[in-house]
Formats: sequence, C-alpha cells, structure tokens
Amino acid sequence: MRRMSWFNVTALTLGFAFLYIPILILIIYSFNESKLVTVWAGFSVKWYGELFQNQAFLNAAWVTLKVGVLSSTAATVLGTMAAYVMVRGGRFFGRTLFSGMIYAPLVMPEVITGLSLLLLFIAVGMDRGVMTIVLAHTTFSMCYVSVVVSSRLVSFDQSLEEAALDLGCTPFDAFKSVTLPIIAPAVISGWLLAFTLSLDDLVIASFAAGPSSTTLPIKIYSAVRLGVSPEINALSTIMIGIVAFGVITASLVSKRNIARLKREEKLAVQ
Repeated sequence: MRRMSWFNVTALTLGFAFLYIPILILIIYSFNESKLVTVWAGFSVKWYGELFQNQAFLNAAWVTLKVGVLSSTAATVLGTMAAYVMVRGGRFFGRTLFSGMIYAPLVMPEVITGLSLLLLFIAVGMDRGVMTIVLAHTTFSMCYVSVVVSSRLVSFDQSLEEAALDLGCTPFDAFKSVTLPIIAPAVISGWLLAFTLSLDDLVIASFAAGPSSTTLPIKIYSAVRLGVSPEINALSTIMIGIVAFGVITASLVSKRNIARLKREEKLAVQ
C-alpha cells in the first residue's frame, strides 16, 4: 500500500480542520451557560429547553418539514416521469427544448428562479404561503431527481421489461413490477436529495414565503441578523446530530447489506 506523504497528510488535516472545527465550536458553545456565544461561563443545557419553548422556531420547523416532504414527493414523481421520458422516449419533436427546460434550474441562479416564481404567483393571484413554497421547491428540485433517476435508467437492462411484456404484463404493470423495484434506490436517493435541498433552501423560499409560512432557514437568518443566540447554536447542534445519525445508520445498513450479499454469494458457490 502506498504511504501518504507529509504534504498530503498536512493538506488533509488542514482541510478537515477548516471544515469541522467551526462545527465543533458551535456544538461546544451550545452548552454554554452564558447568553454571550463567545464567552464560556460553564456547562448548561438550558438553551435546549429555551429552544423547545420557542414557539416561533417550532412553527418554522414544522413548516419546513411539511414543505420538504410535500415538495420532495412531488419532485420525485415528476422527476421520475421526466427521466423515463428522456431515456425511453427516443427522438421526438421538442426533445431538446424539453430536456433544456428540465435541466435549466441546475444552472439558473436561485435569485432569478425565486423572482420569476414570485412574479408568476402574483400574476395568477395566488396568495403566498406553504403551497407556493412547495411549488417553488418542487420546481427547482425536480431536475435533480431527474438526473439521478435517468443515470440509473441508462444502465437498466431493458430485456427484463421485454420479458415481462412477453409474459402478458401491460406496460404499466411491467414498470410497476419490474422497472420501479430495480430503480427504487435511485428514486429514494432522488427523494432524499430533494428533501435535503428543500430543508436547506433560503433564497427561493424567501421569495415564495408569506407572513404566516416562515421556514426554518428564513427564521434562522432573520434571528442571526440581530445577533447569534445560544438557541440557534442548540438548534444547529440538534440538526447536526440528526444528520450524523442518518449518515451512520445508512452506512451501517449498507455494510450489513454488502456482508449479506457476500454470504449469499459464498453459499451459492459452495
């Protein structure tokens, strides 16, 4: 095995330190007794209690979760349909325009997307609220789902679908019983990506949100402008913990599945 040079070790250490030391400091100061986030006054968990009593943050978190689930589900359905048409539709009239419209949000500045959606909502007379945020997030996250699912469909063995059709399945039954289970990991990955993008979005949501539909990123940004509160540190720590738990769980499940497949292959060989 090739040993890493001192330069590579140093560069890797500095890179990880740049990324994770601020996060570590944030986690430590979320347990600070003092209200001043830069002055350590002892260990305390009172800011977590204050956070769970802050109704504004709780309402914003509920709106964010609701928008994330609805928009990612809609984006997954529409993105999967678009990917299927792009991969299986062959050459058809307007294909270039269709693909360009799907992939445009990938390179479109978020300010332009948010402003155009705001003008659309005003033009049709739609009051801004949870539904407008859902529509906005579905619009820009659908393209990411389409990219993920289409990359799986390109390598899909179509002979499996043809065998199902030869056995009497309708095209819909073949897609439901054969294609969808095989591309399910890509569909789930697309949903998770869309959900993450929805949770993280600030710019587009700020254009589409109304007075009674503040998302968590908008609430945090508004609070930070008035000064960093220990409650924000506590909230950030909770979010980091949830993400870390999800990553560790996914890694353990993946390792268990790989080990199970290896055992099955070994038994099959024997």
